[in-house]
Amino acid sequence: MGQIIQMRKALTLIELVFVIVILGIVASIGSEIIANTYESYIVQRAQYKATSKTELALNQIANRLRYAIPGTVMAEDNGALKRITEITATSSNRLQWVSYDGDSYEAITTASRRPGWSGFCDLDNSTAANISTPGSNLDLASTVIGNLGGTLNGSYIYFPDGSNYAVTGGNGESISVNIQAGVGNRLFERYKLAWSSYALSLENGDLYLYYNFTPTVGAVLGNNKSLLLQNVTNFRFKGSEGSLRIKICKEEQIGMNAAETIHACKEKVIF
Repeated sequence: MGQIIQMRKALTLIELVFVIVILGIVASIGSEIIANTYESYIVQRAQYKATSKTELALNQIANRLRYAIPGTVMAEDNGALKRITEITATSSNRLQWVSYDGDSYEAITTASRRPGWSGFCDLDNSTAANISTPGSNLDLASTVIGNLGGTLNGSYIYFPDGSNYAVTGGNGESISVNIQAGVGNRLFERYKLAWSSYALSLENGDLYLYYNFTPTVGAVLGNNKSLLLQNVTNFRFKGSEGSLRIKICKEEQIGMNAAETIHACKEKVIF
């Protein structure tokens, strides 16, 4: 038997042209969608990076500021340091405070179960040169402070009225202090131990944290600093002794084009 061959019609030239045109339109729409999707991804990635970095910096700042001793928070106002409640400038490049030693205060040894310093002062057994602090383990405090780069000798104790005395030594439950002439012998039942001041400083668009310098109000910044955040476009703060509101804005580059940037701002209230 012979084979039967069926003939099928091929696309005509006009039909082929229509197919090519339709495919071109689909390809054009698809490429535009892909390009827009990628561009949106690049922008969202830059936004996420800026927001995450700003949030991280604010959390680090909050962790430091929660140990700030009331009455020691200062800000730069027209070239001079003033208490945060007295500043009039709408923006400032520097925020500074004295922090009490939260590390040895929260540390305990397995044997004694006592913190580095208790924060309590036994007035009956204290003198102008030697403060009795029951429940403390000043040897532990000295070790912890030393591991962090400071020294117990050179620390300060702060009382609720704002008076502060230089620490000249200490061990066990006894702190040796140096009450300066004219300051008086005012002692209180509660105290805080501080071995370092901290400061936030905006320098050429970068935000730095200064640490390990003299724990007194308005002390001169030392040379120890670490970079917290780059490309900061806005650094503002406002508050009282009870709370502090900080706002930081950061610029982030979009993609490879340095001229295309995006800004992210975050605020945090610290009590």
